[in-house]
Amino acid sequence: MFFCLRLLSLCPLWLLHALGSAGGWLVFAFDATYRQRFIANAAQAGYGWAAVNGAVGAAGKLAAELPRLWLGRPAPAEFLGTAHIDAAHAADKGIIFLTPHLGCFEITPQAYAARYAVEGRSITVLYRPPRKAWLEPLFARARQRPGMAGAPASLGGIKQMMKALKQGQAVGLLPDQVPPSGMGVWADFFGQQAYTMTLAAKLAQQTGAVLLLAVGERLPCGRGYRVWVEPAPSDLPAEPQAAAACINAWMEALIRRYPEQYLWGYARYKWA
Repeated sequence: MFFCLRLLSLCPLWLLHALGSAGGWLVFAFDATYRQRFIANAAQAGYGWAAVNGAVGAAGKLAAELPRLWLGRPAPAEFLGTAHIDAAHAADKGIIFLTPHLGCFEITPQAYAARYAVEGRSITVLYRPPRKAWLEPLFARARQRPGMAGAPASLGGIKQMMKALKQGQAVGLLPDQVPPSGMGVWADFFGQQAYTMTLAAKLAQQTGAVLLLAVGERLPCGRGYRVWVEPAPSDLPAEPQAAAACINAWMEALIRRYPEQYLWGYARYKWA
């Protein structure tokens, strides 16, 4: 398996995206459960087929580009909004990057590490360990590179992120990821109650870290990515459920900019 992934990592991005798009449509055509969830989630957000059909291929591109991002040479990425990052560094504050399952969320921490590792700045990314044990070494390797580390979604991983923030480093979270039972609250997401993580708000409140929103926009024809960063629109409420609802609203606003790149097939409304 590793040999196959390594071979794919040598392919140009346009080819991986072409193969991935085709694969995304095949899955959509033959997996009825996925297809129904995709359409239902998009409809819940108020989108018809015409607005989101591009997301079918985008989901496949996300899977196909992983070998290149994990094992291959760096992918071309334009980085916008770095002034907000520089300001947090100047204030010696940690940074919490928030991005939904939108575009290429794997490229955002890589772009940060590529730019800031030389300054002694690192980013720790929260991830859920794979269910298949043989994949764990690959996941760990993919997220261990200069200026970048992975933290599993566990108590140990949370402590790792807390330590990084207190040292003025950065962490990255997918706040629309369904958290483990007992680590979330119910909050509105596109008009429906969704079990939502409280971790981002807790980290910000306990460390005084700066909250920044980040998206890795996937450019057409395999040209690479545009990573842009902007400050959170407001301070977070102190109450956990209100804070979760606030973050969900921020994520909704990001998704509405690029609905054709969101993972509408993700089981966002499942219970833990």
